[in-house]
Amino acid sequence: MYTSAKPYFYGTGRRKKSVARVRIYPGSGEITINGRSIDEYFGLETLKLIVNQPFGVTGTQGKFDIVANVNGGGISGQAGAIRHGVARALVAADANYRPALKAAGFMTRDPRMKERKKYGLKGARRAPQFSKR
Repeated sequence: MYTSAKPYFYGTGRRKKSVARVRIYPGSGEITINGRSIDEYFGLETLKLIVNQPFGVTGTQGKFDIVANVNGGGISGQAGAIRHGVARALVAADANYRPALKAAGFMTRDPRMKERKKYGLKGARRAPQFSKR
């Protein structure tokens, strides 16, 4: 595990209800999420790809180790939050990565959230069954 004595770059990522606190260390590409490896934490290969996307865009695959603490939401939202945090941490490491990450859309906080339930309805938009008579 990493100690605070090693230099690292920090980024906070958010997506839906998930919040990820991401630290990237210069290293060999090891990814730890909530104290577990990425293979243990995310079962689906697509989620692992989402987390690694910022490295592909910047061409830094295998140059940084990720240590992420993520909570809230589901696994898809958590993967998106980690991606956002990694992108922000990479910009903290080197500002030259910003245009490529911004063009790929990784610097933008996805604003789509769950819509709240309204009174008189059964869900956000689902109305009670209508009958003419």
